[in-house]
Amino acid sequence: CDEDASFLGFGEQYSATNQRGEAFTLFVSEQGIGRTGGPRVLTGDLHTSYFPMPYYLDAKGTGVLLETNRRVEVDICKTDPDVAWLEVVDSRPVDLVVFHGPTPKDVIAQLGEHIGRPAKPPEWGYQLWISAQGGRDAVLAEVDALIAADIPFGAVWTQDWSGERINADGGKGVQYRWEVDDERYPDLQGMTSILRDRNIRFLAYANPFVDPELPNHFEFMKAEGMLILDESGETYVLNAPNGRASQPDFTKAETRDYVQSAFRGMVETHGIDGFMADFGEWLPLDAVLSDGTSGLDAHNTYPLAWHRMWRDVFDELRPDGDYAVIARSGWTGVHAHSQIHWIGDQETSFSETDGLPTVVPAMINLGLSGIPYVTHDIAGFSSHEAPSTKELFMRWTELGAFTPIMRTHEGAFRDENWAWDSDVETTDHFRRFVKLHDRLAPEIAQWADEAQVDSVPLVRHMLLEFPSDPLVVDLSDQYMLGPELLVAPVVREGAVDRDVYLPAGTWFHLWSGQQFTGPTRVLVDAPIGEPPVFSLGRDREDLRASE
Repeated sequence: CDEDASFLGFGEQYSATNQRGEAFTLFVSEQGIGRTGGPRVLTGDLHTSYFPMPYYLDAKGTGVLLETNRRVEVDICKTDPDVAWLEVVDSRPVDLVVFHGPTPKDVIAQLGEHIGRPAKPPEWGYQLWISAQGGRDAVLAEVDALIAADIPFGAVWTQDWSGERINADGGKGVQYRWEVDDERYPDLQGMTSILRDRNIRFLAYANPFVDPELPNHFEFMKAEGMLILDESGETYVLNAPNGRASQPDFTKAETRDYVQSAFRGMVETHGIDGFMADFGEWLPLDAVLSDGTSGLDAHNTYPLAWHRMWRDVFDELRPDGDYAVIARSGWTGVHAHSQIHWIGDQETSFSETDGLPTVVPAMINLGLSGIPYVTHDIAGFSSHEAPSTKELFMRWTELGAFTPIMRTHEGAFRDENWAWDSDVETTDHFRRFVKLHDRLAPEIAQWADEAQVDSVPLVRHMLLEFPSDPLVVDLSDQYMLGPELLVAPVVREGAVDRDVYLPAGTWFHLWSGQQFTGPTRVLVDAPIGEPPVFSLGRDREDLRASE
């Protein structure tokens, strides 16, 4: 821990980018609700993460990866200010891989060469994805309303295609199965064809839980030995978000074939173009898999097995890459099997531990850890504090416009949460930023092409573009979108201005065209509708056009 050492990355971290002075555990887990400390599954803390990774990048231009599937304890200059300590909780030898850079971008490229790179999203993926559910008629009505409101979009994603389930807290969830609810979505293939004729793609939802209360998969998979076992050799049924569920044993070929046949049906029978690949973090540590592997050994890599299921099917059926999937869970190596990662289930609030402010550092850290394509729920998912407000929705929309994949979520309490059509002002604001995102789409596609070669993320820590500026190392609330756009979203409730650091160069304020010369700090007026965004080297009149 020499004076200028920094420790960035560690997968998806929500509270900062440079973790110097922190001590935490790297272990695939439920993020938690609130993240203020307490029972791990229920509350979480600042470092619980769906996608941790035993890897860090030093801003000086080196990187370190511990090659392990086990839990890693990290103490970054906290207990001993002179020592960064990473301990693999395992008795077996571990390889430590050093990436020599010499620049931070080189480190990320070398990481990608070593562990793989996610699949590139299709070009339609850079258009708005709108969340719509409630049955066939409700989804088609939402589509018509968006078109009537002159809001361009490329995809509808519907999580309740498999049925609606009421969560324990009263929110609306989904039925855990890989089959359509014919009552809510009769002739789903016909519906997806209608949407495709209108140049709209349809995305669904899937997770690896197998519900014993549903007559779809559990009994057959149990009889065929396709589910995880407990230490007594019985099918393992664990406490899960839906109450009770088991999970597939992906070490067994018959299990993989069964799950992938269900995914093929989603694509071939129903015309589904992708989905939210949720969960993957819940494999019990005392589970036993068919090849003798323990849950302890398989826990962190279960996300790799889960995401490989859909990736292999889409690569088989859509070899041209005409699909889009957002994943939640991850560990080292999921990169080779995944595509887009979303930040998870934030609170529908401005909470600094679990709301809008946590999205930016999480996106940045995923990018530093080799994930180029990221997204998030506009405007959050969980509503344990309160439903989303108008201000929150509008501020989250502004952030979404400057994210590679702009995507809404109605949230668990969708009837109470603020939405794009809750009032005229919100609709106008939403339309304006969706159209701005559309104007960015060709550039986003170009950056994605480049990321396939060098893994450089689309949402970039400032140090990737300004590696010689020591003042950017600790920044976690502003980022570069591509090489030119500096984005400093407003994530504090009631704020109408914010402080922004501009590195060396000539910067143009997006909304006014005013010119600044860096390096400098500026206090920027930032009313709703004008989040601080600056362009390096040129005025972007094209982006501030209202239509």
